[in-house]
Amino acid sequence: MSIWLTPAARDRLQQELDALRRCLDTSTEDDPNAIAVRRAQQGRIQQIHEMLVDAVVGEDPPNDGVAEPGMVVTVRFDDGHDVETFLLGVREADYGDIEVYSTASPLGAAITGARPGERRSYALPSGTLQGVTLVEAVPFGLHAGAHT
Repeated sequence: MSIWLTPAARDRLQQELDALRRCLDTSTEDDPNAIAVRRAQQGRIQQIHEMLVDAVVGEDPPNDGVAEPGMVVTVRFDDGHDVETFLLGVREADYGDIEVYSTASPLGAAITGARPGERRSYALPSGTLQGVTLVEAVPFGLHAGAHT
């Protein structure tokens, strides 16, 4: 499955990957701490590598109002008062000051594919359902251009 990244987010991930590869602990030490650090480094290297291989970089999704990766979405929660705006993207990448929700998160998964005015719901950690309505979805590039 491909993921959506801005060129800047891709560059930051590539820099992190390069730094991790340079610093990778390749010692054969049997110290449990060294082994744990090495495994964590290898896991993060693999995670970043997989994101970069499958990334769609710098191509905004169509401006069709559908909530999908690369879109800045505004949602209204069922209580009617709380509104939140966030980017549907990859949390591990940095997109600046905007909050990011993954499409794998409960809210991100619920809202993905929604059109303006469409109501969806998702389970909260307590097990109760939270209703949410998509207010607007615009491509990141249009949102970023309007806020620079």
